[in-house]
Amino acid sequence: MRVIGTVGLPGSGKGEAATVANEEGIPVVVMGDVIREECRERGLDPAEDHGRIAGALREEEGEDAIAKRTVPRIREALAESDADAVVVDGLRSMVELERFREAFGDDFTLVSIHAPFDVRADRLADRGRDAADESIEALRERDERELDLGMGEVLEAADVEIDNVGSLAAFRERIRKVLGVSEGAVEGDR
Repeated sequence: MRVIGTVGLPGSGKGEAATVANEEGIPVVVMGDVIREECRERGLDPAEDHGRIAGALREEEGEDAIAKRTVPRIREALAESDADAVVVDGLRSMVELERFREAFGDDFTLVSIHAPFDVRADRLADRGRDAADESIEALRERDERELDLGMGEVLEAADVEIDNVGSLAAFRERIRKVLGVSEGAVEGDR
């Protein structure tokens, strides 16, 4: 059993890493799904209330609330899959990382995905994600919010670092290596 967590700023490549995992038959558990589900249970629109409900969950249940709610989803994904691994998308804070390391011990690996600001901004613009809101300044503000939650520390605590600055094919191959579905060492392993 392996649990592979991913962390990275918006546009770094976490979604592409999840796509590769899915293509390889490895389930992906998205931490944000916990928040979206809670929004719906409270009769709220996840698109509008996601951030507020994430904060409310942390206030009501502790800073590791989202991770605590994610652990059973990870165990369920492992039990229901033929794969020996699960990818967890969405770590943002050290308390979340600590919760996963406590729950899965040496079976947990954290992968940080890095890309320069301008590359990330171009990627987000190219895919048209939140086009009206994804100005350079809006992306800077998103980065600040993520880093204020403690993402910088989580990025630094990673077991494996991937710099996503080359071709898409090269990045996808590096992800396959981390997932254990491709032979060879991954540059940047620590």
